[in-house]
Amino acid sequence: MSRSRKSDKASSAAITTIVSMRLYIAGSAPNSVQAIANLEAICRKHLKGIHKLEIVDILEHPLRAMADGVLVTPSLTKVLPLPVANVVGNLSDTSKVMLALGLKEKVE
Repeated sequence: MSRSRKSDKASSAAITTIVSMRLYIAGSAPNSVQAIANLEAICRKHLKGIHKLEIVDILEHPLRAMADGVLVTPSLTKVLPLPVANVVGNLSDTSKVMLALGLKEKVE
């Protein structure tokens, strides 16, 4: 009996996958500012509490951008969960961003 109780508790525990992303921007350029705003809105709506976002300003860290192979900004890289995915632009195309993040957009 106790064994089934343990499995009941284990099956009721929610397993959450953290989405880890890296957004490369170029200072306060208009498209960079827009990309940050768009990504934050997506995260608030669809990834509340289950995401990690690192913003890398290539003007401050150009060698990091070169090492990571970033040629264009703004550029979003989903690091985890695998597979890695990239989206370039101001992230205004929510469907494209959701697809890259491996999320399904909820119909409201």
